[in-house]
Amino acid sequence: QVQLVESGGGLVQPGGSLRLSCAASGSVFSINAAGWYRQTPGKERELVAGITNDGTTHYADSVKGRFTISRDNAKKMVYLQMNSLKPEDTAVYYCNSEIRTTFGSTYIYWGQGTQVIVSS
Repeated sequence: QVQLVESGGGLVQPGGSLRLSCAASGSVFSINAAGWYRQTPGKERELVAGITNDGTTHYADSVKGRFTISRDNAKKMVYLQMNSLKPEDTAVYYCNSEIRTTFGSTYIYWGQGTQVIVSS
């Protein structure tokens, strides 16, 4: 059994910052690639940022220069530092990870989501 749990969402004023965390627990041997997605009502879920096994990162154009994805392999954590937040960043943010389990198999897992609201 593997779980991804996001935390760190909340209400923040425009220009503010938040740090989202994604914790992998259970039968986790290692996290391979990971990413953060976001979704607003009526829209498809979109990739915000991704990070590969070797730490290579990529970002949606809309967040480049403002968001930073990182990982801590020892703690089995993935983070999203969000700076200079804008109202259009308001969404539910989801963690997505390709995880190798202790049983040797590899699956894609999703967290339950954490709400981010950027408003004055």
